Amino acid sequence: MIEFIRSRAPLRIGMAGGGTDVDPYMTEKGGYVFNTTINKYASCILIPRDDTIMNIESHYYGRYKTSLKNRPFKFDGNMNLIKSVANHFEIEKGFDMTIQSDVPSGSGLGGSSTMIAAMISAIANWLEVELSKHEMAQLSYDLERVKIGLEGGKQDQYATVFGGFNYIDFKKDCVKVKQAKMKDYVINELQSRSVLCFTKITRESATVIKSQRESFEKGYNEEALDASKMLAKKIGKSLESGDIDAAAAELDESWMYKKQFSEKVSNRHIDKLYNIAKANGAMGGKVSGAGGGGFMYFICEYDKKPKVSEALKKAGAELSEFMFEPNGVTSWRSTDIS
Repeated sequence: MIEFIRSRAPLRIGMAGGGTDVDPYMTEKGGYVFNTTINKYASCILIPRDDTIMNIESHYYGRYKTSLKNRPFKFDGNMNLIKSVANHFEIEKGFDMTIQSDVPSGSGLGGSSTMIAAMISAIANWLEVELSKHEMAQLSYDLERVKIGLEGGKQDQYATVFGGFNYIDFKKDCVKVKQAKMKDYVINELQSRSVLCFTKITRESATVIKSQRESFEKGYNEEALDASKMLAKKIGKSLESGDIDAAAAELDESWMYKKQFSEKVSNRHIDKLYNIAKANGAMGGKVSGAGGGGFMYFICEYDKKPKVSEALKKAGAELSEFMFEPNGVTSWRSTDIS
């Protein structure tokens, strides 16, 4: 009989405001995003061991095995996420952990932040360490962005921990999460008009974010970031009122501003897919995440989703079926009695 802990954390689609959660803009002017989680996950299974060995298996990154006695682990690009989590917690016994994600690395759906949240949730459950949602999200951010030094903003960690449609307000020393008050029929209608597709381009978000930061420091994109922050509030309010058409138009406007963050946000292939989607009935859309590749999200006219989907598929994009996920990261204990 094998006892184990399983966890999963949902990936997210950033509707608007993404980029304003990145320093130095966030610290200087405050960030504001509107996002939602979906039923695509990063997940892990943790099986306790009787020795001090940490044994990690990943579909994408292979295997990593070492003794916990070697802590603190140095960050060398190999399994840095689990190393940072293992460094933080007081783990005395070893464990086997299998990790996987429903999307490839560099997808723009917050994959690394989602994975570290899943790891933290599983280990906290195992060690019986109680963490509030704010504490878990902040710890995810600190380990990923501060300890490891991975480039990026702050929305991904809070999105995956809280789950659902949320307004997230970032100040220098404070993060406020407010759940959008959307009626079920509005979420269902939005679902019926939403298209998510993979551009088949993976990218290092750090390169795009670095370019955005440099542009801000030179004063090139501040107005676009300001506008995106305001649109995050507008899109949320439109959806709360049930006006999906208005939200789609605001999403389209948000994409126009997002492309001004950095010349690396879009490219010829992304622009082509966007124009094809618009020509076939999409009312608005954007690249999810920093940009440069990954997934694209569209809101279509009420009866045009099939046409948009087919056009994007013919243009080389890979359609991805999904549902909005109302819940954040979770973990549970189970037993294999087979």
